[in-house]
Amino acid sequence: MTNYCSIGRLLASFGLQGELILKHHLGKQTSLKGLEVLYIEEKKEELLPYFIESVRIKNEEELYIKLEGIDTKEAARRLIQKQVWLAEEAFHKYAAKSAPISLLGFHIVQDQEDLGEILEVIEQPNQLLCSILLNGKEALIPVHEDTLLKIDKKKKQVFVSLPEGLLDIFR
Repeated sequence: MTNYCSIGRLLASFGLQGELILKHHLGKQTSLKGLEVLYIEEKKEELLPYFIESVRIKNEEELYIKLEGIDTKEAARRLIQKQVWLAEEAFHKYAAKSAPISLLGFHIVQDQEDLGEILEVIEQPNQLLCSILLNGKEALIPVHEDTLLKIDKKKKQVFVSLPEGLLDIFR
């Protein structure tokens, strides 16, 4: 089974030929060279493949992207604000190693206890929030200079020291 990673969302249509603006969180400027397909979440938890016709860099976080079958401004408009996903293998090829989004799939560890796998990374101005499943409930774990102890990239672990009582609300 293929796993998918969210890389951003479609912000707007551009021009009259169905081009879209993709705002991504890959942590580096990229043209997604060599990528043939991406996935768009048209309905909740339903990813549909779209083949890429062309990609142009707008800036470090945005791309102009033309998708097969999307040839008018109206067709492009129905995809605005939709989440864009890549297959996990492609995601790791295009994401910067230092980008916060590259922590997807890592495990949060506190006091030798594996709290869970990072399912989503939410970037805030002064911290990251990592979403994990803790006892069947979504828990948002703050990761910033006061809570982060170290990151072990080989073992895919993020070691944290969380404030006392923070996890009690999820247990």
